[in-house]
Parts: sequence; structure tokens; C-alpha cells
Amino acid sequence: MSRSNPRKIVLDLATTLDGYIEGKNGETDWCIMDPEMEFTDFLNQIDTILYGRKSYDEWGQYIPPANATDDEIEMWRLVHGKDKYVFSKTENRTDGNTKYINKNIAEEVNKLKNEPGKDIWLYGGANLITTFIELDLVDEFRLSVHPVVLGEGKALFTNINKQLDLKLIATKPFSSGVVQLIYHNDRIKTEAQLPL
Repeated sequence: MSRSNPRKIVLDLATTLDGYIEGKNGETDWCIMDPEMEFTDFLNQIDTILYGRKSYDEWGQYIPPANATDDEIEMWRLVHGKDKYVFSKTENRTDGNTKYINKNIAEEVNKLKNEPGKDIWLYGGANLITTFIELDLVDEFRLSVHPVVLGEGKALFTNINKQLDLKLIATKPFSSGVVQLIYHNDRIKTEAQLPL
């Protein structure tokens, strides 16, 4: 499939109402796997996943337990069928459909965005999210806000040193109490919008 526009980098993740993506000990048991959210539809819109090394080590090759639901098994089958890029300061190798990147992040990501294919999921973790925001590489933010307050944990946005202007594209409330917010990065200005 060819497309004239570059592929989008989409940050899609779950967050608590008070802005945490994990509990203080890495807990994610508060995250609601709601079939109504049609996460497999999102997975069918992407063909590449970007991980930080710690996130990849924990989730990049995750195998669901024997008692997992059919939906969960299908979700992980789709995840593991994607091309994966792992951003690591120390490792630099290719392993099956997984490639490691440890330098020239902006150059490598922009090259990836301009290759043919579907959109790209920025999985995280938090340090990689911060790096991508600082390098202005995130095109779409899909945040699923869960109806829980943790009080402490790993914050979604940490050490962001600049203002990021976003445009709200859609809100989707679900019966579970989760509300998905979709924002586009508002950085693109056409020539007609630029001052003379």
C-alpha cells in the first residue's frame, strides 16, 4: 500500500486519572481490558512498534497465560506479528523482526516514517516517550484515561522541557468508565499560516 503522507507515530497507552502509567511497583492491574475499546482495530492500523529496552524486555515477547481469553490471545498474536524497534543505549543488533537502535534517533525514526507501510505505535516506556516528545516525533496521542487514582507511581509525562500544543480530535467514552482522548500534534503550519 502506498501513501503520499509520512506514517504517523502514535503514542497509545493507558493512564490513570491522576496521570500514572504504572503503580509505584510497576503495577498495571488497574488497566481495564475492555473489548468495547476494539484494541485489535488499532493493532490492524499499525505494522511497527517502538519500545524502550526495559519495556521490550518486559512486554516485547510476552506470552499470555494458559487461562487467557481468546481476545487476549488474538491481541498478543497481532502484537508479535509487527516489526519491532528497540531503543537501547547499549544493545545494537537485529533479532528476527526486532531491530535495536542506539544512536541517531531522530534520523532513524524519520527514515522509518517515510518508508511505505501503516502507522507506527510508540509503546514506551516513560524515558522513550520523553525522548520522542523532546525530538518532536509524536504525531498522535491516544490516551485511554482509566477511572482510577493511584496517588503515586510512574508518571506519563516526566522531564518534558517544552510546551506541546495539541489539537483534540476525538473523545470516546466507554461503559467501563474509560475515556479515550485522541490528540494530534499541532506543530504543522502551512505556508499560508506563517507570518510574512
